[in-house]
Amino acid sequence: MSSHRKPADGFAFATMVVLCAIWGLQQVAVKLAAPHVPNLMQMALRSGVAALLVALLCWFRGERGLLRHGPWRPGLLVGVLFALEFLFVGEGLRHTHASHMGIFLYTAPVFSALGLHWWVPSERLKRTQWLGIGVAFAGIALAFGGGWLQGGLSPEVLLGDAMGLLAGLSWGATTVAIRVSKLSDAPPTQTLLYQLVGGVALLLPVALLTGQAGPVTMAPVAWASLLFQGVIVCFASYLTWFWLLRRYLASNLSVFSFMTPLFGVSAGIFVLNEHADLSFAVGAVLVLTGILIVSGAGLLRSASALKPEESRT
Repeated sequence: MSSHRKPADGFAFATMVVLCAIWGLQQVAVKLAAPHVPNLMQMALRSGVAALLVALLCWFRGERGLLRHGPWRPGLLVGVLFALEFLFVGEGLRHTHASHMGIFLYTAPVFSALGLHWWVPSERLKRTQWLGIGVAFAGIALAFGGGWLQGGLSPEVLLGDAMGLLAGLSWGATTVAIRVSKLSDAPPTQTLLYQLVGGVALLLPVALLTGQAGPVTMAPVAWASLLFQGVIVCFASYLTWFWLLRRYLASNLSVFSFMTPLFGVSAGIFVLNEHADLSFAVGAVLVLTGILIVSGAGLLRSASALKPEESRT
């Protein structure tokens, strides 16, 4: 497994801005389509659409047997983790706001940084990063507990928030599993195909068993949402993400993901007219600050370790 990953540069930054905007909008897209397509069914359908597109891309490139001949054990693991992430997202959005999900889901960099600390020597956390993790978890506690103590959050919203946090944990674990396994050097199409197939294989039966497979009414907003989620989010953006992970340090890329909750919360407020109380807003700021400290410290450390001529490449 290759360890030659370079620190993030201007191209990585610009790409991550676009990806974060896309990811921040996906919770809103799920909410908009929910009256027409149940959440879990949306998760399964979008994974199926994206899996078909990835398979067609592999066929066009002449890539055969990616699942059969690839590292199937880590592939199975990331498939399960991917399905769990979106199981929690889909169920969580039935109970909480898209803006809340946009914060808790994107605690993933904190969890991935913790996992990488134990598994990858080159990405061990420093004292400043541990401080960032403490700040992030203080923000999580405030976002959970502040509104509850003031009577501003119902148990149902708290349940949805908890599922959002579990989704972030699942995503962080996925990043670690990819980074420490043979999937770290696998083609992005292979890594993504394992996840998407896992998503369809697990989420569709769960949707059927829980009665969330229907009714489905394909109104224009449902078509638009599913195409956005399947083609733009699950296909194009995830392929780009895995391509970046093969070339840049994962901890460096994570620093830019703090922008995603900003897009997500803004979209929830302006598109869905959601309200953010003061405790949640302050907690969200602490979470974002913690993520920035955790990932930003790694970015600065890697950049300062480069020779002058390397930093210009």
